[in-house]
Formats: sequence, structure tokens, C-alpha cells
Amino acid sequence: MADTQYVYALGKRKTAVAQVRLHAGEGSSTINARPFNEYITRSDLFEVIHAPFKAAGVMGKYHFEITVRGSGESAQAQAISLGIARALEKSAPEMRKLLKPQGLLKRDARKVERKKPGLHKARKAIQWSKR
Repeated sequence: MADTQYVYALGKRKTAVAQVRLHAGEGSSTINARPFNEYITRSDLFEVIHAPFKAAGVMGKYHFEITVRGSGESAQAQAISLGIARALEKSAPEMRKLLKPQGLLKRDARKVERKKPGLHKARKAIQWSKR
């Protein structure tokens, strides 16, 4: 892109990692070098990604370039949302008051629990018989 001024932030969720470059002004938003609308197909995930912009009241004033990998599309959308919120906070620290109460700056640290030996899954054991 010709516009080289951007704010960089990182968002994570489960094993998804989103590297966000937030540019001021209008432009085309891309995720993994594909148009934003092509990469995200579910309508509920549009809401997740646009939540930081709506909370800060800056919808349409920024565009982004995002590289995201790992996990599924829902976790990727949540990682993107966190990355956008962090980038907005870096670009204008006064936005923190708008983003923090809605929990948009909080990293969701839940991950899949590992499987333990002797069990079917992380906690599911074999059926127990009394007699």
C-alpha cells in the first residue's frame, strides 16, 4: 500500500494469532491478502470484528491489513477483534475508556485442555461398573 503510516497490534485467541496493521482513513480492508468480505463469510463474525470500531465510535474512519493463522474462523475473528481494539488504543489512548468496559481489551486465555493418559479425552474416563 502507498500509505505506510499504521499502528501495529497483536491479538490472540486459542491458537489463532492475528497481526493487525491499522491505517487511518478510508481504504480497503484485507485479511490474509484477501478482501475482508471474502475471508469472513458468517454474519455474526462481522459483528465480532466490527465491535471495537462501534464501541469507539470510529466506524469507517480506519481500514486494516491483517495476517491471521491458526485455529478456526470463530477464534480467528475474536483474535482479530482483540488486535483491532489494541491498535485503536495505541493510536488514541483516550479510546481505552470506551473499549475497556465492554471487555474488548481482555485476552480470553481459555484453550483446549490436554488429554491425560488412561482417559478417553481430557476428563472423560472409561465407564465405571459397580459390580
